[in-house]
Amino acid sequence: MDTFLLSLIVLLAGGLFALLAFRQFNLMKAGYIALSIAGSIIGLSAIRAPLQQGITSTFSTTWLHIFSLSFSLDSLSAFFLIPIFTICPLATLYSFHYMDNTNKKSRVAANFFFLTLLTISMALVATADNIISFILVWEVMSLSSFFLVMHEYHKKDTRKAGYIYFIFTHVGAMFIFAAFSLAYSYTESFDFVSFATMPDNIKIIVFFLALVGFGSKAGIFPLHIWLPHAHPAAPSNVSAVMSGVMIKMGIYGIIRLYARLEATDLVYGEVILTLGIVSGILGVVYALGKHDLKKLLAYHSVENIGIILIGTGIGMIGIATDNMVMASFGFAGGLLHVLNHSIFKSLLFLGAGAVLQKTKIRHIDKLGGLIKSMPTTGKTFLIGSVSISGLPPFNGFVSEFLIYYGAFHGLSLGGSSFIFTIFAILSLAIIGGLAAACFSKVIGVVFLGEPRTKKAMNAPDPEFTMTLPMIILATACIVIGIFPQFFIMTAFQGLQSISTLHAVTTNEIITVADNLAFAARLLLVAFFLSLLLRKIFYLKKTVTSGPTWGCGFTQPSVKMQYTGTSYAMSIIDFFRPFVDIRTTYSGINRIFPGRTTYKTQVDDIAEKALMERIVSPILYLLAKLRWIQHGHIQLYIGYIIATIIVLLLFI
Repeated sequence: MDTFLLSLIVLLAGGLFALLAFRQFNLMKAGYIALSIAGSIIGLSAIRAPLQQGITSTFSTTWLHIFSLSFSLDSLSAFFLIPIFTICPLATLYSFHYMDNTNKKSRVAANFFFLTLLTISMALVATADNIISFILVWEVMSLSSFFLVMHEYHKKDTRKAGYIYFIFTHVGAMFIFAAFSLAYSYTESFDFVSFATMPDNIKIIVFFLALVGFGSKAGIFPLHIWLPHAHPAAPSNVSAVMSGVMIKMGIYGIIRLYARLEATDLVYGEVILTLGIVSGILGVVYALGKHDLKKLLAYHSVENIGIILIGTGIGMIGIATDNMVMASFGFAGGLLHVLNHSIFKSLLFLGAGAVLQKTKIRHIDKLGGLIKSMPTTGKTFLIGSVSISGLPPFNGFVSEFLIYYGAFHGLSLGGSSFIFTIFAILSLAIIGGLAAACFSKVIGVVFLGEPRTKKAMNAPDPEFTMTLPMIILATACIVIGIFPQFFIMTAFQGLQSISTLHAVTTNEIITVADNLAFAARLLLVAFFLSLLLRKIFYLKKTVTSGPTWGCGFTQPSVKMQYTGTSYAMSIIDFFRPFVDIRTTYSGINRIFPGRTTYKTQVDDIAEKALMERIVSPILYLLAKLRWIQHGHIQLYIGYIIATIIVLLLFI
């Protein structure tokens, strides 16, 4: 635990250095990045013993001479620290040139400080061992991420996104507080370990109250509404951390609470699995309909949270039915997807940030041909796209295969468990197909074809400090896919803290991992062999190039290329009425028509329902009560006295 605390001290020193040295801009950035990387490396060294040896270390201190702040580093905490101490330093390195605005030195320094607070608070959330310490660091995490979203507060859309995030994160926190308060009323203890002593019916209430709060942070449908607003508003390095790491704290909270409750009822797994299926499918469908590159990636976070929940739900059903192969591989697949998603989603957000910085464009239909002028960004983004689609031999396939493996072992169950397992398998297949369709749209429209604007035509690759993190993350996607044994074993080691789970034999884990590795390498050999054969066959042939066939047009233009809408609309239309599609078409009503317009917009039904059924009625009611705020201080004092009298009557 001492090494872990040292890492947090070094990280905090980096954040404070950024505030103190902001006038020396380049020195401030270099010092902050160096301390952040050093602190993260120290933090990674602290997780070896909990993972490999199952050793749990603890730390506690007294706060305000009343409350005990207790922290514990076990195997589950250690696994969630991996993405925190891996992605955050890469995001800070990326920020050296990404946030290179000397006119906003103090704002950049504040951004670095709050990013440090976010990193430290996430690490402490993953190790908090009682109610007080968890609530305290959870609030620090929520507030620091709010200030990061509000970085460009002078923009109206940014302020709106920040307020939406603030509301969702604190309403979610209220549900978590309610769950913990109910637990305390039965256990009379702040320690999480006492949760297992509650009656089973109270455990269910506590879990589902907290699920609302954790689900809001994780972006579970329909509590995801803040994601597509906050991620586009935040700087791309912050988006990478929030989407790649921070939303996983909601997943951590769900798994940790489930483990502490020592619950074995079937209802936990069925509800979590259902939420995963809905989030996974609708998340990727909405992503297909978006034209804003960062908003599209935000909806893919909802999709991948759904995949993680499917694995977690399969694990819970396995525990409830005493099917430990199903349980172990379901949980392990979900945990490994936490790591894999943090890698490829951070890669994609960093790539989107590079595109945005060099083109100043987020609308995908105004881009095109970027892989020619931005080859490093394009190739790394392509690797991230294949990975997030769950295709071999990349890392996304490995974690999804483990979930499939656990689900197929659930087909031997009967009753509702069999039905839920079938739906899990079908939904994973649907999600994978839709994700491949979505990212073939993104790659085709953004990086292939011809540039649709001058800004897209002249966009170069970003500086080395921005491309290096993308290269590292792209390499990790390939390495985990081809050499998955170590990472699969690490995911299973992270499960040691779940007392109700009896892990399968090591031999079965090694067999599955070795078979996956062999299949990935075989596929890779076949791929390179096909390239070699193609080169051999074309050795004595003359290869010429010419313009793409213009479909009979003598002067084809870039406007004749496929757009994101034309590519994806037929798929999106299939999912009505779960997707609200608005179409604006001026039509052709004359022999010699003028300029015509065609526009489609895919609306989120959850956000629409929230606005129409909750927000609008509340605003209407508050407008009717506006007369209460009249400016007369005497009446305000009267309100206070009346409130006190009413409260005293209850006492």
